[in-house]
Amino acid sequence: MENEKKLPLSLYGFSPEMLSGILGLAKPFYGRQIYKWLIRGASSFDQMTDLPKLERQRLSEMMPSFSSSTVETTETDESGASKLGIKLFDGSIIECVLLIDSKGRHTACLSSQVGCAMGCTFCRTGTMGLKRNLTAEEIIEQYIHLTRVSDEPITHIVYMGMGEPLANIAPVTRSIRYFHEENGFNISLRRITISTCGVVPGILKLSEQKLPVKLAVSLVSADNRTRSRVMPINETWDLPELKKALLRYQRTGGKRFTLEYCLLHNVNTDESAAKKLATYVREMDVVVNLIPWNPAEGLPYETPSEQEIDSFAHYLDRMNIKFTRRYSRGREINGACGQLAVPLNKGFDADYDDDDDE
Repeated sequence: MENEKKLPLSLYGFSPEMLSGILGLAKPFYGRQIYKWLIRGASSFDQMTDLPKLERQRLSEMMPSFSSSTVETTETDESGASKLGIKLFDGSIIECVLLIDSKGRHTACLSSQVGCAMGCTFCRTGTMGLKRNLTAEEIIEQYIHLTRVSDEPITHIVYMGMGEPLANIAPVTRSIRYFHEENGFNISLRRITISTCGVVPGILKLSEQKLPVKLAVSLVSADNRTRSRVMPINETWDLPELKKALLRYQRTGGKRFTLEYCLLHNVNTDESAAKKLATYVREMDVVVNLIPWNPAEGLPYETPSEQEIDSFAHYLDRMNIKFTRRYSRGREINGACGQLAVPLNKGFDADYDDDDDE
């Protein structure tokens, strides 16, 4: 019928008022009830028992599924980390990861794109190329799927899965606002982290928004030549441009960022690299996260030895650089940083953030 309303593929990401309009609800408060059921993880209208039976039947016939994606595969390791392969409406596969850190905090690591165009040579996702951006609904659904395999509430979110979040900033920020909604998941913005390889326009755009999330910037090297070799984005926005953008981000409402330094054997771990890093972080109120490279098949790097890591950490300590050393979870299921890439891309190292008590 020509006048028949075209329904969205997903009901996630909409306010109660928008749900009322989309579904043609007879009473406005039905929208609030459906919204709450979506937040609780309901998978069908039949489960929404506070709606009238006839309304549930009507909605079920009109929209048998209110999710645009399905879980294709599930893998879990001994740490409790779970990686889900998510099949999207067009057949594309993305991945998301549930991680549990040493304090028992449950974190959702979400993808923002199908593949990635950035081409970082140490990351498996970078070998895929970019297929398309994810919608806000597809990002939110990853979180929903992860809640169904988690035995505890998921209190933290990191956009560190497949893709470059700041190259898809509108859907990413829309999903963040949905997660932060007081009557919804109510996740503190201080418990949300966006990872970036250094998309300067995205950093500047994010600095203008009232979203004081943490930014995790993949640095890898404070030497322009080395960084360009490992991270092609440095040819577009080099280290000085990146630093200028980060200082602006930090000075706009006290927003926070960290520098992620992926340690690559015989690439960025000697004393000279440490000195350049120390010079680069001058003027910044920042912590450097040292992350040993997680092995990924087919990539031309090696993980540094413990002695190599210790030596680099000693150099930084001697130069009074604030840093942390990261220990990966999810490595057994290829769900750690840099390892996510279909088949079963870039994930997350647990023990991520201590400054989140809001």
